[in-house]
Amino acid sequence: MQDWIKIAQFLGMDILSYSGAPCSHVVNLRLELVLKSSDLHQSKLTFRKHKFKCTKINSRCGSFRLYNIDQSLLKQNSHQGNFRSSSTLGGFRNVDLKVSSGSYDGYVIDGKEDARDISKPGESETKVVIPGMPDESNGESSAAVSSCFWEWKPKFKVHYEKSGCENVTSPPVLFLPGFGVGSFHYEKQLKDLGRDYRVWAIDFLGQGMSLPSENPTPDSSEGDTLERKDSAWGFGDEAEPWASELVYSIDLWQDQVRYFIEEVIGEPVYVVGNSLGGYVALYFAASNPHLVKGVTLLNATPFWGFLPNPITSPRLAKIFPLSGTFPLPSNVRKLTEFFWQKMSDPRSIAKILRQVYADHTTKVDKVFSRILETTQHPAAAASFASIMFAPRGQLSFGDALSRCKMNNVPICLMYGKEDPWVTPVWGLQVKRQVPEAPYYEISPAGHCPHDEVPEVVNYLLRGWIKNLETQGSIALPLLDDGESIDYSIARELEFVRDGSRKSLSVHFFGSKFSLWNRISSYIKSQFGNTDLKS
Repeated sequence: MQDWIKIAQFLGMDILSYSGAPCSHVVNLRLELVLKSSDLHQSKLTFRKHKFKCTKINSRCGSFRLYNIDQSLLKQNSHQGNFRSSSTLGGFRNVDLKVSSGSYDGYVIDGKEDARDISKPGESETKVVIPGMPDESNGESSAAVSSCFWEWKPKFKVHYEKSGCENVTSPPVLFLPGFGVGSFHYEKQLKDLGRDYRVWAIDFLGQGMSLPSENPTPDSSEGDTLERKDSAWGFGDEAEPWASELVYSIDLWQDQVRYFIEEVIGEPVYVVGNSLGGYVALYFAASNPHLVKGVTLLNATPFWGFLPNPITSPRLAKIFPLSGTFPLPSNVRKLTEFFWQKMSDPRSIAKILRQVYADHTTKVDKVFSRILETTQHPAAAASFASIMFAPRGQLSFGDALSRCKMNNVPICLMYGKEDPWVTPVWGLQVKRQVPEAPYYEISPAGHCPHDEVPEVVNYLLRGWIKNLETQGSIALPLLDDGESIDYSIARELEFVRDGSRKSLSVHFFGSKFSLWNRISSYIKSQFGNTDLKS
């Protein structure tokens, strides 16, 4: 029975009930799943192809083995190298592969005794050695990052960071942050990917450093000027003209992204979004497919907003007069003050970071300090209230996904398996709706894999972009040239960080992947051809 429980836990699901006979070889188990266990569409895995103010911020290994849990999945060729099959053991194929790699995106293979073993006892370890982050202590230079402001509208200054501007012929990449953070959360992408691409990261209006420079609802009452200046903004009785229709919502953010791309970047981009930024990225791509070369979702939030949208549900919206606009009603002010005291407490921020990062050795001091700095802005509390009471977007996550599929927008999925918020079930639902999209499940990794394991996310991003830019002539990351993976494979990745070796596993799910495929592959990897015992 414990083996079946392991399988259920591996799938990221809860066992609601089971029935079992006292037999040593037969166990009947009933699982009630959030995700329906129907097969995916049987399609093959195919891919196609104002004003600025800036200030500069100061700011890889031989041969190894890889394995496949299904012999039919590994082809007799390789990516940029020579391939030869060696042996097959218990349903696993072990191969020797030698790869001529570039400075950043290649991988090489070599059996190492100190790597974490993810194969059965007695079988060869498997791992793909990928580049680490730029090591400036060893003379490696990272891309210079610039902090900039873009004046979108009067009183609306948008903060963003950029790198790699000298890579004029390379594709542009735009990163969208999650709720409560900003462009600083992509520092590891800007410094690394900026060596190859032109990279931008933006702060959404109402977050990060894109908070207003003036009080949207100034207090008109008599009193000490200094006292009013130090008080929180946005809690006055009347909104300024420029803030009368201001609502920090997903519709505003996708509009912000559109204008940013048109006015600042000036050409279609690859959009990458984490959490809330993933929803905005998908929403934006669905609404503006002509401005998008591809979308990568990093543990994307599958919903946002609680109140009905006044355009899609006008009658229902009338029941809720508050829609995140300024000025905030008095009852909302009191509620905001109560919750804001809890959420802006440094202990609460630290607790949330411990929750969403699977590896607690990850350094988050910079992220912590930047989040804390944002909470101390006088406009932060009222901005939080506007976000919480903003209506849902005109497009749901599912609708946006369907539109992207209809418009042939390339989508790549990268999800941290140990995310306590956007659990694997959500990622698999997205995969089910767009089965042709490559899906990489990273473990261990939590809600913010780009910050927790940037080496892996950056490596996968580089490979996916190259696959699209070459119209498939360069294989997808972790696959071999000409290899079409219908189901799933697993790879053990290793990289160096701070002088120490780190390793984790990545599962790639193909176009015909289904729930049963995942169960059977897990059984093979754990038990081989032996019988499951209770």
